[in-house]
Amino acid sequence: MAEDRRLRKRFGGNEAVRDVSFEVNAGECVVLAGDNGAGKSTVIKMISGVYQPTAGKVWMNGELLTGKTPEAVRSAGIETIYQDLALADNLDPGLNLYLGRERTRRVLGLPFLDRKTMREDAVKVMKGLGIVVPDPAAPVREMSGGQRQAIAIARAIHWQAGLVIMDEPTAALGVPEQREVMALIERLKSKGVGIILISHNLPDIFAAADRIIVLARGIVAGERRPAETNDEEIVRMMMGATL
Repeated sequence: MAEDRRLRKRFGGNEAVRDVSFEVNAGECVVLAGDNGAGKSTVIKMISGVYQPTAGKVWMNGELLTGKTPEAVRSAGIETIYQDLALADNLDPGLNLYLGRERTRRVLGLPFLDRKTMREDAVKVMKGLGIVVPDPAAPVREMSGGQRQAIAIARAIHWQAGLVIMDEPTAALGVPEQREVMALIERLKSKGVGIILISHNLPDIFAAADRIIVLARGIVAGERRPAETNDEEIVRMMMGATL
């Protein structure tokens, strides 16, 4: 379980986030909803270790992560998939799966990239997510937006993430690819992975969320379960209306 308590972040005289608290359980998708500038990205960067909170703390399975580096946060089981996916377009899925942590083998005492094993691992992980890549040796730039999202998600799962943060995963995707990503989220949940989904897209919010936490002007404007609310109420909270 991940827990964020009373997170606060100042940039000079601007308080971007104030007293944001929530938790994410295993197999649960919590959506952070809000308009541009609501504080969503600042919150996830504090959770992932990119920003250190001005105040507040972050835990993962009881381990205090506040003050630790992004690498240490990843080692603790939190992976973040940003909008740009951080994929190397010229490399195949296997090399992207191991990006920065490449597997090698020795030939005549010299180290070489073990491309075959990395590609096989990529195929195996993606098959477990219900994704088939026609050509595992093809560079990811030749793949669809949905397949690219799947590779980024597969990388998080391969490194045994207990919590995956996804930043606007359906942005710029067509409707069929959006459905693929929503299906991937459900498969992650079925594997016991917790998810924080960042979105201001109402269909995505209601399709994916177990709980919706709405941010407005850096504070929590409200928390709802999808069955207990509707589009109109969520929009009012996103606009900072008093309820």
